[in-house]
Amino acid sequence: MAVTLVNPNGLPKPEGYRQMSIATGSKLVFLAGQVARDADGRRVGEGDLAAQVEQSYLNIGIALAEIGASFDDVSKLTIYVVDWTVDKTPLLGEGIARAAAKLGVDPVKPTTLLGISALAEPDLLVEVEAIAVID
Repeated sequence: MAVTLVNPNGLPKPEGYRQMSIATGSKLVFLAGQVARDADGRRVGEGDLAAQVEQSYLNIGIALAEIGASFDDVSKLTIYVVDWTVDKTPLLGEGIARAAAKLGVDPVKPTTLLGISALAEPDLLVEVEAIAVID
């Protein structure tokens, strides 16, 4: 695997993400933000943040599998959540956990979470962008 996840000494040790990733692979993969749409473009989880997070993570896994990679190769995530408030944290975690169980991976990555006012389509609640490193 080309990515090692680290929580450096002297920084907080968060449970839901890692502070840093060390990438040693030779190819960088920049994946466009993934949303709650299935392969046919149908909405998944309308109004359900956990379901939309799950589908977004699964879409990342699907895209990476296409090039012989996996979610384990992800070195950084950016999560955009519409109208973010801290009380949405359990729903975010639920969606991530369900996707991780289906993908069979540890979803804990260096992550930036941004609360935003809207996404490209009004029914979208979350978009997840990934950077991966592969050999």
